[in-house]
Amino acid sequence: MRYRMPQIELWGGVECTVNRTRDGYLDQTRLSGHHDRLSDLDRFAEIGFQAIRYPVLWERVASDDPARPDWRWSDERLGRLRELGIRPIVGLVHHGSGPARTNLLDPGFAPGLAHFAGQAAERYPWIDAWTPINEPLTTARFSALYGHWYPHAQDEGAFWLALINQVDATRLAMQAVRRINPSAQLIQTDDLGRTYATTRLAEQAAFDNLRRWAGWDLLFGRVTRHHPLWERLAGFGLEERLQRIADAPSPPDIVGVNHYLTSDRFLDHRLQLYPASTHGGNGRARYADTEAIRVLDPPPAGFAGVIREAWQRYRTPIAITEVHNGCTREEQLRWAAETWDAASAAREEGVDVCAVTAWSLLGSHSWDTLLTSPGSYETGVFDVSAGAPRPTALAELWRGLPLDAPRHPLAQEAGWWRRPQRLLHPPLPRPGSAPRQASSHRAPPLLICGSTGTLGQAFAAACSVRNIHYVLTDRAMLDLERPQDLPDRLEAIAPWAVINAAGWVRVDDAEEAGEACFRANATGAIALARACSDRAIHYLGFSSDLVFGGEKKDPYIESDPVAPCNAYGRSKAAMEAGCAALDKVLIVRTAAFFSPHDPHNFASAVLKSLAANRPFSAPRDQLVTPTYVPQLVEAAVDLLIDGATGLWHLSNGEPLSWADFAERIAVSAGYDPRRIEPISGSAPGWRAPRPASVGLATSRGRPLGSLDAAIAQFVAVRAASDVACTPRLSAFG
Repeated sequence: MRYRMPQIELWGGVECTVNRTRDGYLDQTRLSGHHDRLSDLDRFAEIGFQAIRYPVLWERVASDDPARPDWRWSDERLGRLRELGIRPIVGLVHHGSGPARTNLLDPGFAPGLAHFAGQAAERYPWIDAWTPINEPLTTARFSALYGHWYPHAQDEGAFWLALINQVDATRLAMQAVRRINPSAQLIQTDDLGRTYATTRLAEQAAFDNLRRWAGWDLLFGRVTRHHPLWERLAGFGLEERLQRIADAPSPPDIVGVNHYLTSDRFLDHRLQLYPASTHGGNGRARYADTEAIRVLDPPPAGFAGVIREAWQRYRTPIAITEVHNGCTREEQLRWAAETWDAASAAREEGVDVCAVTAWSLLGSHSWDTLLTSPGSYETGVFDVSAGAPRPTALAELWRGLPLDAPRHPLAQEAGWWRRPQRLLHPPLPRPGSAPRQASSHRAPPLLICGSTGTLGQAFAAACSVRNIHYVLTDRAMLDLERPQDLPDRLEAIAPWAVINAAGWVRVDDAEEAGEACFRANATGAIALARACSDRAIHYLGFSSDLVFGGEKKDPYIESDPVAPCNAYGRSKAAMEAGCAALDKVLIVRTAAFFSPHDPHNFASAVLKSLAANRPFSAPRDQLVTPTYVPQLVEAAVDLLIDGATGLWHLSNGEPLSWADFAERIAVSAGYDPRRIEPISGSAPGWRAPRPASVGLATSRGRPLGSLDAAIAQFVAVRAASDVACTPRLSAFG
């Protein structure tokens, strides 16, 4: 009978980096709010994780006095994990350099961490899985070769010293732990990618592909006098330390492989083909260093490749210890699903893949700046942008993967790294590769109602980029004023979700055509939402800031009562009320659209007037919250994929007057803002009353992004496309 290995375990992990730069420490556990939320652990347990990579970080526990560590936070959380039946895999340093009294180049780093590890093991003798240092080779590169992190060295000798110090720290830490718990496992993680190159740079690529194994090779005791790196490291005065490590290694019990879409690199001597930001060199040759996924065709093998390489080299159980993709939601789903499938396939071939880890459970902060300055937040399995964690579609996917449960339809489509648009540079063939067979699978469509409007067109464009199969309908194909036909149309199209971007948009005309406006915005929309709800189809509809009366001094949030003052606002308020009790329905309130692809919005009217050397008049006593359509669409699709329901405000989060908005646009486009003429009261041509102040805020998430950045992008895209625009009186919305 053929031996069957145990099922792949599902692990989780919180991004817990505490790294140091010249400006101080950055603590991901505080940025995510996890430091103050014990209840997060119960949310993790609901997904079914069998183990969690969890921080008991040296910098956090023993930052001041090594003789007086503060275990209170760790006690509470590790105790709760134990109660929940989740095995902690304890990390002691995560992209850090230890407390301020030491650093990666300090002779005291290794014995200092070993002392702390012994203290931790004495405190928690029941813990049997340890990662003393996460990604030591990666941390050495960023801290001592590239100079991004403390101690900001930038030479090869410092790099090797930083790596050796971390390897020694790991060996000594495990010795200290095993004096308390002899059966404790070492789960050693690092990023594993491969370097490809043009023929002229083959020697550099070969060195990179040898260096990537250095941390593991040292721990396994393989770096002896016969190892190709021995002489190089000995040349930096490290021979005696290399011998000590080889004589008393600490082989990992599990090799923890991390891999990202940027892990595989491509080196090209043809600098003229690449932007200056990719240019670098090794002191002997200049070359561009870019993501291999952007050059090679077919693309690198991803996790499937690195799993097999690690297994062939070490024949030691493999765990995938970080799976995260900072991208749109469907791409996050695709990356997670592809990784699980790669691990399962490798296991079927006899590779001992023991676990796959959902990483960044609470998302991550500032990795787009390499943790060197404040940056962006990337959602993870949960979105913590509003404070309390909100499960994204990843939570349901990860919960179901070990059970072979049905996946979200979009998880089954090809990720961007498998599609032609990934290629940003002249493509080159990947050595030793065969073309990947394209999947013939086609997911059910996303139904988008409103083919002629700005919003409908924007959703269709976004879906094309995101590889989301869609059907875009007009009134002839799906008429919201014929509710009796809606069930049959839904049955025929069989969508997984519906976006209603249709409806009445002419605010002033609605005062004379109130019944028609109500039929389009309320009666028809409610009928479509109900038909979707009855069939368990997710529905996304849109409402407006004009449901509010404008009496509130502060911006409105989702729970504030509505009090519309015009016919358009009343139609939207009625729609909201009619959808409130329906399942699987999400209504997004938004305001003051502007898009570079719509010549009829307010922002386009401003540019048109200024370009013609005409002044532009705008109200100074009407407060709105402008919303950049491309960002609105991206965020709304993510929420729809997540299965979010109820009311949600999406805007760029900055209330200001129409006149101030116009001035911002003028400045961004290089015009004199004094050509904007602020006026009091209604704008010319307004017939419908408008509330004085209807700023939008949200209690459910985060704003779409900086308004100034959105305006700059709007102006740049407009300039590039040279879209002709004609102002309309309805541009104020």
